[in-house]
Amino acid sequence: MSLLTVKNLSQSFIDKTLYQDASFVLNKEDHMGVTGQNGVGKSTLIKILTGEVIQDEGTVKWQNKLNVGYLDQYAQLEPGMTLKEFLQTAFEDLFIQESKLNDLYTQYGEKGEQSLLDKAGKIQTFLEEQGFYDIDTKIDQVASGLGLLELGYDHDVSKMSGGQRSKLILAKLLLQNPDVLVLDEPTNYLDVGHIDWLVDYLNDFDGAFIVVSHDYNFLGRITNCIIDIDFGTITRYTGDLKHALRQKEADRESYLKAYANQQRKIKKTEAYIRKNKAGSRSKSAKSREKQLSKMEILTPPQNNKRAHVQFPYVATASNLLLQTQNLVIGYDEALVNAAFNFSVGNGEKVAVTGFNGIGKTTLLKTLLGQLSPIKGSFDLSTTAKLAYFKQDLSWPNKNMTPLQYLQEEYPRLKPKELRQALARMGLTAQQAMSSLKELSGGEQEKVKLAQMSFEPANLLFLDEPTNHLDVATKDALRKAIVEFEGGVIIVSHERDFFEGDWVDKTIDIETMK
Repeated sequence: MSLLTVKNLSQSFIDKTLYQDASFVLNKEDHMGVTGQNGVGKSTLIKILTGEVIQDEGTVKWQNKLNVGYLDQYAQLEPGMTLKEFLQTAFEDLFIQESKLNDLYTQYGEKGEQSLLDKAGKIQTFLEEQGFYDIDTKIDQVASGLGLLELGYDHDVSKMSGGQRSKLILAKLLLQNPDVLVLDEPTNYLDVGHIDWLVDYLNDFDGAFIVVSHDYNFLGRITNCIIDIDFGTITRYTGDLKHALRQKEADRESYLKAYANQQRKIKKTEAYIRKNKAGSRSKSAKSREKQLSKMEILTPPQNNKRAHVQFPYVATASNLLLQTQNLVIGYDEALVNAAFNFSVGNGEKVAVTGFNGIGKTTLLKTLLGQLSPIKGSFDLSTTAKLAYFKQDLSWPNKNMTPLQYLQEEYPRLKPKELRQALARMGLTAQQAMSSLKELSGGEQEKVKLAQMSFEPANLLFLDEPTNHLDVATKDALRKAIVEFEGGVIIVSHERDFFEGDWVDKTIDIETMK
């Protein structure tokens, strides 16, 4: 029996059909990945499966009494609660039983009734069977694997960064050990080492899982089946990711040919009907009109326009754009014990790596002048012109449309120029006029990249620019970085993004601890 059965699922959003009459199943042994371009409805599907969004049509049926764990990025983090206390809430039911056990022992000490001792014994056995007395070890393993131990168990959860918060919520979900895991972009804030740990965890996971990810290197290491969203439907492929992508490409070519043939046939039939509806062949025309009305029309291809990323360059005569001298970064105290001594030359591409929370973003903010150094200094060329891509998806007002946002940022530019910039990133006219909160994470990232096309620079600071982006857009981004004539400092947790020889130097902060 399937753990999940989805039948005849239909969902529309804004101006497009995400899926029409789609069906698939999740079996007990399935380690399922979800693929598709930005905006096709991957996150919407997850919300439908978890009940956060009600589908337009169709049924979503989970097996009875199934414990489904969902990575909820919006979970409430109570101010004053420590990291350890939050992770312990994953075992809340067991702690309640422990409290009952202690009450029973207290009552037994007062009354000496055997029945109280018998009840206590049953609870004691239950807690032992559930591994209650190994909870600290379990928490240590997960917290260490996801890089939370570096923060310390006494860290206030309400003071965590966005990346730290995401890892904390993921850690709690894994500790709950549900029958089925549902994860939407779980690697966005994980560095290479923690992704490796998560890969091992998921491969050893006894239950089934559904994972949405644009990191195909990650998906390829954990999945044994794929559901792909394209052409307004959901197609299930059994086997590894490479096999699924090859089969998808073959299916796509066949579909495009079938769609083109059907469109030609429809146009030819419609022309015949218009020409003969009132003439001597009206009977034949009406017959064809009836046939056309009964034809199952193929869903038109979605907007698959590839993004064209471009970073405008400001000429500089300086060969050296940035130089640090014994630079120590942090807030109230140093995040990294060793000092930074590196330079960025014009045309040089520098990658910054290290686990989440180690100081990569802090380094960028320091070099941008947003934070003061703890010690040391850095020098920028007098002709250096900076542009900064922030990793978070924060907006002044999420009810604004991309066009309104850009118009407010660049009031002197004509709407036509702003529309063209959004179109170059593959966003449709409808998406440009939709609120930012209605766009997917990848589509919001494209708005940010479109914004950078209006910020000429010769030194780019890119903080996790690959988060949420589909494979085609990441390829376009890499190409734009390589072709950029100025210097680039880039932070990214995706190891395959740095493949090739285009990175001139790597600063691994972990080796500086």
